[in-house]
Parts: sequence; C-alpha cells; structure tokens
Amino acid sequence: MELFDRSQVDLLMTPNILLDDPENGPPWNQICGGGQILVTSIHAGHNIRMELQPWLAIGEKDCLREEDPMTDYFLTVADNLIRANRSRFECDLNRPRERCISANPDDTWGLKIWADDLPEEQMENSRLIHDAFYDMARKQCDQLIGKHGRILILDLHSYNHRRNGPDGEGEPRPENPDIDIGATTLDKSVYGELVERMTKKLRSVPLLGETPDVRENKRFPDGGNFPEWLADIYGEKAGVMTLEYKKIFMDEWGDTANILALQHLRAGLTAAVQEADTWLKETR
Repeated sequence: MELFDRSQVDLLMTPNILLDDPENGPPWNQICGGGQILVTSIHAGHNIRMELQPWLAIGEKDCLREEDPMTDYFLTVADNLIRANRSRFECDLNRPRERCISANPDDTWGLKIWADDLPEEQMENSRLIHDAFYDMARKQCDQLIGKHGRILILDLHSYNHRRNGPDGEGEPRPENPDIDIGATTLDKSVYGELVERMTKKLRSVPLLGETPDVRENKRFPDGGNFPEWLADIYGEKAGVMTLEYKKIFMDEWGDTANILALQHLRAGLTAAVQEADTWLKETR
C-alpha cells in the first residue's frame, strides 16, 4: 500500500483537541493511500474518554448493542480509510454537531446513556471532537478530489434485527436485507451503473453457503448527517454510499462474532470495491 505523501502530514494530522486520552488513544485513525475510494467506519468505536465516564449510566454490553462493532474489519479493502475509535455515545459522528451527544433517552432509542447532570462542558467537549473530525474529513476528501476529480466514499454501518431479545424472533427478512445499500444522496444519472455493478459483486460471494440478500434504500430513509454533509459539499464529485450490514455476523445481544461470516462479507466487499475501482478508471 502506498502511504500518503509525508509533505501532506500537517494536512491530515488530527488537531490536538481533547484527543490525547492516555487510556483510549485518539478518537480516530486514518490512512490516505491516494486512490479514488475512501472507506469509513464511524460507529465502530467502543471506548469513551476517561473524563466522561463518571456520568455513564449504561452497561458495556448494552452500549455495544447500539454500536457497529467489527465494521472496521472491512476497512482495508481500500487504501484510504477512516476508523472511529470512540463510542458513538461519546460523540456520534453521523449526527449534526448539536445532537452528537445527548443525555435525553429520546435521542438514543430510549436508552439511558448519561446521567441527567452530565455537564454542558463535557457535551461541548464532544462537540469539539465532532468539529475536528469533520475538519479532518474535509481535508482528506479535498486532497483526494483534487488529485482524481471524483471519488467514491463507502460509509460502513451495521444494524440490529433481533430487537425482541436474545431469544426472540428476528425481524422479517423482506424488510431486512443482509446488506442495505443506502444511496439516497447519489446522483443516479452519474452513479446508477456503479450501484448496479457493485450490487452484483456483493451478491457474488456466498454468505455461509447462501447468496447474500443485497438491496438498495430498504432500511433507512437517509444515511445520516455524514453522507448528507459530503453530498452537500461535493455533489457528483463524491459518490457516497452507506452500506448497512445486518448483524448476522455476530450475536447482537452478546460479544461474539462469526469469523466465517465476516470473512465471506469482506470477500464480497473486496470484489465490489475492485469493481468500483475499475468503473472509476473507466469513467474518468
């Protein structure tokens, strides 16, 4: 993998804003390898900065259930990547700045994440991390678009499908594909063929012996703040897709994962990314 130009290190380094937590490290890592595809996993993180933890009101497994563990396993299918290391409950990078942290359970699916007396100062600190992340992402995308003219951004997430408890029935399959391609911001006149070609490749690798169920815009009305922000800034210069993986690769009520399922899903994404790279080169 070609590492980014060292002359650009100042451009890509994370600002030193509340980021030097000795217990949990930086809130994200990134690599800029120079290609046309950027893969992000902004809900993969689980850590919460030490100064916030006195107000934490939820158990670790309950917190994990609403995060997107293991989505970072797929990141290295491209040579540009961003991985969030902190929990979405410390700073949700897929929400607007003013909603990236909240002590109101109505904002977190009824879960009581934070004590009622969570200080405004702590919430503002999370908002500053949100600011720094978006500044970093803007600089990385500006650099890649400046080099290539057009890029593809794949924002990886996962979703729960067993809301009825560990022993309850799973959600009906017709409304819950194995992989949901969120393409709500995508200009189909430009990227329609790419979506079709990537969908075929995602289906091409069997998942535990079966063809993966891959559909488009089935689960969510939008991809969240991050893809919408990217689309607003870059328009057709950045094709943005949100890939939502159903948590069939793990026990969403526990802390175990199915290694074979992860390998199969990663192989399918690898094939799709290679197809996307070919398409991007063909359409320059």
